[in-house]
Amino acid sequence: MNQPANSTPASTTETSSSTGALVIAWAFVGIPLLWGVSQTFVKALALFQ
Repeated sequence: MNQPANSTPASTTETSSSTGALVIAWAFVGIPLLWGVSQTFVKALALFQ
């Protein structure tokens, strides 16, 4: 039941790897999303000129 003092908990490793996966997932979704929003904004501005 007692853990040795020099052992690292598994949750630390899982947190850093899941953080990396989360950043990659947001980039995979966020970059095309930002491009689409910017294109919509540019085309909407053309309607009001």
